[in-house]
Amino acid sequence: MAFILALDQGTSSSRSIVFDERGRIVAMAQREFRQIYPQPGWVEHDPEEIWSSQLATAQEALVKAGITARELRAIGITNQRETTVVWDRRTGRAIHNAIVWQDRRAEPLCAQLREQGHGDTFLQSTGLRVDAYFSGTKVRWILDHVEGAHAAAARGELAFGTVDSWLLWKLTGGRVHATDVSNAARTMMFDIRHNRWDHQLLGLLRVPDSVLPQVHPSAHVFGETEPALLGAAVPVAGMAGDQQSALFGQACFRAGLAKNTYGTGCFMLMHTGGRFQTSANGLITTSAAQADARPQFAFEGSVFIGGAVVQWLRDGLRAIQSSSEVQALAESVPDAGGVMLVPAFTGLGAPYWDADARGTIVGLTRGSTVAHIARAALESIAFQSAALLQAMSKDAVAAGSTPVSELRVDGGACVNNLLMQFQADLLGIPVQRPQVIETTALGAAYLAGLATGVWRSLDELEAQWQVERSFLPTMPRERAQDLMAQWERAVRQARAA
Repeated sequence: MAFILALDQGTSSSRSIVFDERGRIVAMAQREFRQIYPQPGWVEHDPEEIWSSQLATAQEALVKAGITARELRAIGITNQRETTVVWDRRTGRAIHNAIVWQDRRAEPLCAQLREQGHGDTFLQSTGLRVDAYFSGTKVRWILDHVEGAHAAAARGELAFGTVDSWLLWKLTGGRVHATDVSNAARTMMFDIRHNRWDHQLLGLLRVPDSVLPQVHPSAHVFGETEPALLGAAVPVAGMAGDQQSALFGQACFRAGLAKNTYGTGCFMLMHTGGRFQTSANGLITTSAAQADARPQFAFEGSVFIGGAVVQWLRDGLRAIQSSSEVQALAESVPDAGGVMLVPAFTGLGAPYWDADARGTIVGLTRGSTVAHIARAALESIAFQSAALLQAMSKDAVAAGSTPVSELRVDGGACVNNLLMQFQADLLGIPVQRPQVIETTALGAAYLAGLATGVWRSLDELEAQWQVERSFLPTMPRERAQDLMAQWERAVRQARAA
């Protein structure tokens, strides 16, 4: 039996999962780490805590699995994307805390770039909007604010990386400074059409190419771990940003296949094949995880408040005591009674892109109860996701492709059967929940296994993907379209707030 260790480095915790050659989970370990908030809008992590927590879970997972590192064929890494680390190549120590993807401190620089008319230059090369979400302006902020950093970078003494690169550097004892295309694609510095760093964009950002990692396909033997860390040298052979890794773990290898991850927010990606195209409907274009050197692309849309609306019901409205109670409360009424809840607590993401929108509840009557609000909150996750899929289907049709015919789902909230059925009803297509919903880690394992011969082809992996439950639409299309029209009216009110 071949085993692969997947390192799943997330925003609030580090996890490690051992998979066998059939893609089944053998053992898992997880540790949370500190969130650092220096001032409003700023979010940081200690890079050493990221590393120590990830290493500890890797060691623990091997113990739980009852295997040694010598029995591992490979290690795959998947990671929170855009989070930025800059470190000293000689000491291996970060020169500043990691600036997390949620952090907004670089927005003034982004506004300046947009005002100078550079937005389309970035979009056409990277597929991304100019936004503080991405890594490029975070690197620039660190170089601007750490004394001597610009000069040290110019001398080639500093290294930049997203979290995958940081972990790879630590795992290989500083021998390898590299990343994969899916993570490079999130930096706002990478030409995803040609899979290379864009020197024009680097010049606009004042980031020297001496700090950049080498870029490889996602399935690639990047290097070997220091033997002392796990007990043997193990090839690190797969890397992908978390959402692209989940797309790969869901076996969405072909144009038109889409997945949605239901977490704190929701992230929907649709594979668009080997041709770069920009969205006319509010989505971004990104590199999909690549099994070889050929570019692969995806449309991506983000819902800022997905499962977090259930946390608001619990902690803000105090309608429930634990998140697990929401389905029973929502099912205590036959429908939302005309209530619509738009959870724009931090603005609206794709396809609306309205940072000034605010949370709104409409359709309240004297007959409305907390159960109706709970059901509307749960349904808001499906409404937002349906708006994303509609945008993707419009883009697909405009490009001469067929609309999405099924949606593959993962993430914590996908276990909620009421939500998944309502999602299928709104979309009018099957919603498929796989047997293994840890698809982010599974994608990293698949990539590492492809690079080391555990699996021979994408066809073999596709055959391994299995449905646990299929949710088929039962609602008449006229009713679903009417509900979506009501949702869009509620969104307009939230945007006018």
